[in-house]
Amino acid sequence: MFDAITKYLSSATTPGEAGSIFWATIYILIITAGISLSVIAMNWLERKILAHMQIRLGPMRVGPHGLLQPFADALKLLIKEDIIPAEADKLVFWSAPVVVTMTAFTTFLVVPFGRTHAVTDMNIGILFMLGVSSLGVLGIIMAGWSSNSHYPLMGSLRSSAQMVSYEIAMGLAIICAVLMTSLQTGTGTLSMIGIVEAQASQHTWFIFKFFPLGFLAFGVFAIAMVAETNRAPFDLPEAESELVAGFHTEYSGFRWSLFFLAEYAAMLAVSSIAVTLWLGGWMRPFPNWLSGSIWNLAFSLFPALTLFVLAGLCLLGTARMPKIPQMKIQTVGLGIFGLLLGFIGLVLIIPGVRERVQDIYWFVVKVAFFMYMYIWYRGTFPRYRFDQLMKVGWKVLLPTGLAVLIATALWGLLPQISSAIVGVLP
Repeated sequence: MFDAITKYLSSATTPGEAGSIFWATIYILIITAGISLSVIAMNWLERKILAHMQIRLGPMRVGPHGLLQPFADALKLLIKEDIIPAEADKLVFWSAPVVVTMTAFTTFLVVPFGRTHAVTDMNIGILFMLGVSSLGVLGIIMAGWSSNSHYPLMGSLRSSAQMVSYEIAMGLAIICAVLMTSLQTGTGTLSMIGIVEAQASQHTWFIFKFFPLGFLAFGVFAIAMVAETNRAPFDLPEAESELVAGFHTEYSGFRWSLFFLAEYAAMLAVSSIAVTLWLGGWMRPFPNWLSGSIWNLAFSLFPALTLFVLAGLCLLGTARMPKIPQMKIQTVGLGIFGLLLGFIGLVLIIPGVRERVQDIYWFVVKVAFFMYMYIWYRGTFPRYRFDQLMKVGWKVLLPTGLAVLIATALWGLLPQISSAIVGVLP
């Protein structure tokens, strides 16, 4: 048993490919905990970044710079009264948030944070992610219908119509990336790891492939993924002026928090797809231009340097905190947090850890860029009307996605078409 557990450590595959149930379980637990902590961090960052965009401070009271505010909110939701409407279908009402949350987390089974940092690698990984994520629509409809209230029902119908509409354009953009994987081998792949390896073998990220076609496909996906996750400016299901909170209006306490968790997990999931398909996945920037042992060493130090910078900012904030008794706890807490980040940075300098972590680091940095863009959109763009939202999905993104798909296929077949034409000519 012990040999079976340790044998995987020398493997160059995922736990699923190696058939290691133990390590697959460990990966699932780590990913679940990591996504949950990411949601907590995203909650704090979104409130702070939006506050700075609007020239205010945001959370400041609970912990240094409000760092403990998400934990306070989570505790509040856990102990709040759980209310179920009297005329609601209780079984469906209870099941809806579970369905939404499970589908959001299940998609991460095939997300490759690195060549070996994934639960498993499926030869139909993209289809698996699209299929599982689409099931989230069922949970939303269940939530709206089971509440036996007009506002949640209308919100769920809007949300389901929106998600179905934009999934078509999203699928067309994904097919463009799959076509690009077949250029050297002649056969494409639906494996998430295979798509990243195809970008590595072709020495380019697919966002730059067949320029501007790769960029256009990425643009279609980037717009569709914002609408798919019901985020601003496409957050019509939660329009306060019309439908209050949308499909989860009647939910409270822990069940409402599951919808909140599922929304942010879905944002992380679609961002992970975008990074994998178009931005090289776990590959570091310029792996072919800046190659060699020196450059590899320099880029492998980035995770530790990032944490050292964050630790320095925390310690600088500690030194600048007001020297008054009321702020003593916040000052000490921020200092301890900075020292903790610095200690983790020291651990990441260790050669064995450094090589294993850098893939995850570059993947997370790219996903973090998309999460920041979500916040930026929310603080910048006004909300679309529902007719405008449908018009963008069906009259703009769908024709654009079809055109880009056809152009990508023709460009990929251009050598064969040219040789066929030359062979026909006398």
